[in-house]
Amino acid sequence: MPKMKTNSSAKKRFKLTGTGKIARKNAYKSHILTKMSTKRKRALGHTSMVSKADMGNVKRMLCIGK
Repeated sequence: MPKMKTNSSAKKRFKLTGTGKIARKNAYKSHILTKMSTKRKRALGHTSMVSKADMGNVKRMLCIGK
């Protein structure tokens, strides 16, 4: 059987942490930022963790075993 291919878009967007969680960037930080408060923009700059509901799909795209 051939090797599984990692989803190219997923490997650019997600990062595996040391504890096995998957880190992601926050949305809404690309353009039209003038109406957004400085505090909100600063908070969106930090990374977040992928939710439990989406973990299976992301792991499948990254070819990470369960």
